[in-house]
Amino acid sequence: MREALWAELRKARRSRLPWITTLAFTIAALVCGMFMFILADPARARALGLLGGKAQLAGADADWPGYLALLAQAVAVGGLGVYGLIAIWLFGREFSDRTATDLLALPTSRTAIVAAKFTVAAIWALLLAFLLAGLGLLIGALLGLPAWSAPTAIDGLMRLFAAAALAALTTTPLALAASMGRGYLAAVGVLFGLVFASQVIAALGYGGVFPWSVPGLYAGITGSGQDPPGLLGLLLVALTGAAGAVATAAWWNRADHTR
Repeated sequence: MREALWAELRKARRSRLPWITTLAFTIAALVCGMFMFILADPARARALGLLGGKAQLAGADADWPGYLALLAQAVAVGGLGVYGLIAIWLFGREFSDRTATDLLALPTSRTAIVAAKFTVAAIWALLLAFLLAGLGLLIGALLGLPAWSAPTAIDGLMRLFAAAALAALTTTPLALAASMGRGYLAAVGVLFGLVFASQVIAALGYGGVFPWSVPGLYAGITGSGQDPPGLLGLLLVALTGAAGAVATAAWWNRADHTR
């Protein structure tokens, strides 16, 4: 496991994807900060050209609780896409680069290889969540948002990290899709389908029992119009993450790897 984890970390370090995902989360923090800037003074935003003359923004308050909630929603919704791409890359690259058979010929168990990939994905997701939280706190301080307090910050950050964990758990089936599809294409198609389905099912009111809709509902993406997911929804997310990881490990151990 140690050697497999070291190898996966080196692959990630030499790839451009960490920089791309870092840029994506940086842009998310900046966009959330821009929304707070606009909400704090719409007239000034219109004068600067950030808001159209007839445009209106609603659904959030220009204060620390509203800003931290917006960051949690960003990681819940964007996390499925970004974390999903990470899982697809970690597992699909071995087949696209035709290194799968070489990797499996090493004196390292296939279970250890899969576990190392999922460990790197978890570390990656955690670091991105820390990046978003750190940038969010910095931008919020620069904007001088009101209603700051330590309990408010702790509650908001805990919700952000919980939303990130939920989003990351829902991406393990994409690792299985990338493995079974022996590359990126099939898994990316599954990712697009899940993103679309999560929005539609949440809009229909059944998001609480659809694992890929739960992170967004937990973060409050629908506002007060829909109840947050209950224990069943959170349990379904955990079961989805566990089932995806176990199924991926089983496939790697039993599949006939010819390339």
